[in-house]
Amino acid sequence: MTDAVAGAIPRAARRPGRGQSVTAGRAGLYAVLVLAALFFAIPLLIVLSTSLKPMDEIREGSIFALPMAPTLEPWAKAWLSACTGLFCDGLHVGFWNSIRILVPSVILSVLAGALNGYALAQWRFRHADKILTALMLGAFIPYQVILYPLVKIFSNMGLYGTLPGIVLIHVIFGLPTLTLIFRNFYAGLPEELVKAARVDGAGFFRIFLQIMLPMSVNILMVALILQVTGIWNDYLLGYIFAGRDNLPMTVQLNNIVNTTTGTIEYNVNMAATVLTALPPLLVYFLSGRYFVRGIASGAVKG
Repeated sequence: MTDAVAGAIPRAARRPGRGQSVTAGRAGLYAVLVLAALFFAIPLLIVLSTSLKPMDEIREGSIFALPMAPTLEPWAKAWLSACTGLFCDGLHVGFWNSIRILVPSVILSVLAGALNGYALAQWRFRHADKILTALMLGAFIPYQVILYPLVKIFSNMGLYGTLPGIVLIHVIFGLPTLTLIFRNFYAGLPEELVKAARVDGAGFFRIFLQIMLPMSVNILMVALILQVTGIWNDYLLGYIFAGRDNLPMTVQLNNIVNTTTGTIEYNVNMAATVLTALPPLLVYFLSGRYFVRGIASGAVKG
């Protein structure tokens, strides 16, 4: 067969079966992805559908049936007037409590983790590895083991049941993981950057603020997403340390769902569940690509 004739024959014809195998494999991959999506989407669709149904329709219909007369009343009640114990002010109180806890906790924990990771990676000092090991041990200690000592310590400091107290708790528990993430990222950057800046007279904080942070956009997004979702979805620490006036949205959701007075309103419970889960979902939808970029750029390296 001459080169001209071989070039005129399509590649798929010259290699029978290869195109078919690729097509079959791709179809199998799509089938697995569709099944996985349905597995996770069906409970969410049931929750959304139930939250839009009136109670009469829920009692008389199937859990899988779509709402025949959709209504937003359950959503309004969950947000404004659902009972979370003795008070019937809805979830909006817990939402603003969660915001007050979330914002300073995320900012302080991410900055502290970045600073620690930068110091451990680029400013080598004596016993740096031991300090990193001690921080990593903190990431594997279950919360339940140290809750009582923390309660006693915070009570003696006057921080138990206060907003600064719960913020400090989230910063402390976020430090080990964030330090490891930033340390691995900064360890992959050329040491010549820091050395050149030192030669030019830049100090520790100037190098960190003017050189390291501008180069850390992707990894900062990874840390922000991890902290936002972790702190927002937290129940145990918020329930124990936040205090009665600062209970986050997750605690109030539990109070709504587990109320023992009156009739259980499943549509209100489902609407409250979606409202509580909505902020972290929005964070993932809006910044998910930055999370992937940060992971690919070395977030889990080391």
